[in-house]
Amino acid sequence: MLVGLQGAGKTTHAAKLALHLKREGMAPLLVAADIYRPAAITQLVTLGAQVGVPVYQEGQAPPLQIVRNALADARGRGANVVIIDTAGRLQIDENMMAELENIRDFVHPNEILLVADAMTGQQASDVARAFNEQVGLTGLILTKMDADTQGGAALSVREVTGVPIKFIGVGERVDQLDPFYPDRLASRILGMGDMLSLIEKAQREFEGEDNTAMQEKLLEGKFNLEDFLGQMQQVKKLGPMGEILKLIPGMGAQLKEMQAQIDDKEIARVEAIIHSMTREERRKPEILNYSRQQRIANGSGTTRQEVRALLKQFGEAQKMMAQMGQMTKGRGKLAGMRDMLGAAGNGGMPNMDPAEMQRMMQGGMQEQLPRGPRPPRPVPNKNKKRKKR
Repeated sequence: MLVGLQGAGKTTHAAKLALHLKREGMAPLLVAADIYRPAAITQLVTLGAQVGVPVYQEGQAPPLQIVRNALADARGRGANVVIIDTAGRLQIDENMMAELENIRDFVHPNEILLVADAMTGQQASDVARAFNEQVGLTGLILTKMDADTQGGAALSVREVTGVPIKFIGVGERVDQLDPFYPDRLASRILGMGDMLSLIEKAQREFEGEDNTAMQEKLLEGKFNLEDFLGQMQQVKKLGPMGEILKLIPGMGAQLKEMQAQIDDKEIARVEAIIHSMTREERRKPEILNYSRQQRIANGSGTTRQEVRALLKQFGEAQKMMAQMGQMTKGRGKLAGMRDMLGAAGNGGMPNMDPAEMQRMMQGGMQEQLPRGPRPPRPVPNKNKKRKKR
C-alpha cells in the first residue's frame, strides 16, 4: 500500500514500482483506489499500459470495496504482488487517515510505503512522522532524489521514522526508480560517482545474444559506423548524458565541461550525420572521400569539418577498443570486459594509466566539436634566395 500527500508522486511511483517488480520476475497488479483526485484513475491506467502491468479500477466506487474486489481479481489472474494507489490530500486530515486505516486493517499489507518528496526538506520529515504514527510505515520511497537537496532529506526522514528507505526516484521516466543503497547515495552526493548502478542499468538494457555478439566485435575493433549508431542509440536508453556522467567515478570536477562537449544535442547531430550515409558508407567508412563527405554534410545540416571530425573520433574509438581487446586476451573477452568494468568502479583500468585513459576519452570527445575551416598554408616564395650552408 502506497500512502502520502497529494502531489508527492504516489501514482507515478506505483507504476515505477510495478515495472521494477516486473523486471524482477513478479506479476504485479495495480489498484486505482484514489477516487478523489481528478484524473488519478486515468493516469494510473495510462501508466499501467506504458509499463505493461494490468490496472484494476471501479471508477468512483468506495475505496474499501475497490481493494476487496481487486484482491479477488489478483487471485483470479495469477498476480503475486498487488500495489494499491491510495488517495492523498494537500495536508493530513482525519478522513484520509481513517480511510487508510480501514484499508490497512482489511488488507494487512506486507508493505506500507510512504511516498515523500525529498525536495520539501523539513516538511518531508513532519509528513513521515505523522503517517508513521497513524498507519505504521514499513518503508519509504523518496522522490526527486536527483536534486541537490537529496542528502539532508534522506537522513532526516530516516531518523524521525526509524523505518528504512527502500526506493528512490531519480527522474521522471517510469524506469527511473532505484533500490536504495546508502553507500551508493553517499558516493553520488560526494561527487564520487556510482559505477555499480551504471553497470546494472547497462546490463538491463544491453542483455541478449545480439549484444554479446556486438561486444565481441567491439573488443576486436571490427565494428563499423552502423554498429556505432546502434550502440549510441542503446546508450541513450540509459538516460541523459549528464545523468550518466554523474555515475562515472572521477567525473565530478570536469562534469560541466564534458556535458558541454557531449550533450544530447551533440549526439543528435552525430546521428543525423550517420543517417545521411548510405549503407555501404556506414559499413565501409574508408570510402568516404571529399565529395561523399560534402554530400553527407549537406544532407545532415552540418559541415564537412564536422563529418571529418566524427570519422576521426570513430577511428580513435576503434583503436581504443582494439587495445582493450588485447588486454582481455587469455581470460576470454566477456570475462575481461567484466574485469575492466569492475576496475573502473575502483577508479581505474587494469594495465592502463588512468590519466592516459582520460586523455584518450576527452580527445575523442573534443574531436566531435566543430573546429571551423583551417587557415590556409603559407605559399612559399620562389624568388627568395636560399641561404648557403
